[in-house]
Amino acid sequence: MSPTDTDALANDLLAYIDASPTPYHAVRETARRLEQAGYRALDERESWSLEPGARVYVTRGDTSIAAFQLGTSPVDRAGFRLVGAHTDSPNLRLKPHAELTRNGYRQLGVEVYGGVLLHTWTDRDLSLAGRVVVMEGGKGGKGGVPRSHLVDFRKPLLRVPNLAIHLNRAVNTDGLKLNPQDHMVPVLGLEHADATDLRAMLVNELARGGVKTEAANILGFDLCLYDLQPSTRSGARSEFLHAPRLDNLASCHAGLSALLSAPDSREATSGLILFDHEEVGSRSAQGAASPFLRSLLERITLAHSDGKPDAFHRAMAQSFLVSADMAHAVHPNYPSLHEPKHQPQMGAGPVIKSNVNQSYATDGESWAYFATLCRSAGVTPQHFVTRTDLGCGSTIGPISAGQLGIRTVDVGNPMLSMHSIREMACASDVAAMVAVLRRLYA
Repeated sequence: MSPTDTDALANDLLAYIDASPTPYHAVRETARRLEQAGYRALDERESWSLEPGARVYVTRGDTSIAAFQLGTSPVDRAGFRLVGAHTDSPNLRLKPHAELTRNGYRQLGVEVYGGVLLHTWTDRDLSLAGRVVVMEGGKGGKGGVPRSHLVDFRKPLLRVPNLAIHLNRAVNTDGLKLNPQDHMVPVLGLEHADATDLRAMLVNELARGGVKTEAANILGFDLCLYDLQPSTRSGARSEFLHAPRLDNLASCHAGLSALLSAPDSREATSGLILFDHEEVGSRSAQGAASPFLRSLLERITLAHSDGKPDAFHRAMAQSFLVSADMAHAVHPNYPSLHEPKHQPQMGAGPVIKSNVNQSYATDGESWAYFATLCRSAGVTPQHFVTRTDLGCGSTIGPISAGQLGIRTVDVGNPMLSMHSIREMACASDVAAMVAVLRRLYA
């Protein structure tokens, strides 16, 4: 792969991330790219008619999306080749009754979503984005239909100010200790009698997007804080990527890029599934612990197989899932926290993640399968195992494998600053992962 291709994919990843400040926007951006490539949307509420070669996608809850290109062979003969990732990242999210005033300041109450590195959210230019549900239609305050619209203020609105060292003299020796309820409440403005409230702000932002409504018509919202600083590259040779939400939009982008660039004619059915709520356990209607993926695979099997009662089970037995979620690179300042013989390097390719207690779904067979894909793509894989005396995070891999009984491997590109508001990865690893996943789909 030429340096030009490598740079183009790395820069495209940064553009994808900047277009996706929330899972809602990540799904919209993914759908936009799929439609540009000829994919059409399916509705779960309708019957499906699918022909070989069909390119389709399905969304659920506005935050999960799955895309499929049907193969030339029925799925009960050729199976599925799947890549799974997740659209959500740790962040701060508004409470339903968010507005409050304290000591002359207007603030917005937030909940902590997932395993946030809280201190990285202080002293940042923060904005708001997400989904607003509005009652539309009807007359005289009666009737109407709730509809969802995405908003993104795209300007500095909020800040979580740090405490001056003069008032916290031991911060550099004892560490910064933050109580999420008391210390992570962002400042919106100064208290004034004529201050614009949150719903009025949302009305104005909706109008900017072409949706005219009134504050009384706003029924609900799901709003996330995000760092307004654009993604960028750094390093002596621009080899590093600095961006929010690399975990796990980088894997979403890799799977999507591979799906869209794989050969048009494929024997097996190719699929990409991007779940929400991985960072909080996947227990939701659109998370990996839901029937979402199984339902889609069953329906595709019904439409693209010999119709025998055991077609779905035969399809699963011939299928493979790559669970793609970012991996821990060895930290140069904390090497002792890594398993001595399993220390992934940034810029050295995809990482196969293993855990005998099934925090990862990798076993010897799925490891070998992915290693074979790497070899065919001219890529050498790395390996990650958590130190035996440390706990291990998990992924959608074991959950999906348990739901489907499908062979699964857990992999990811190496990164630093995981769960920070700004994370760090390597530009060359982007193209390497895409190349391997493209071989899965070939």
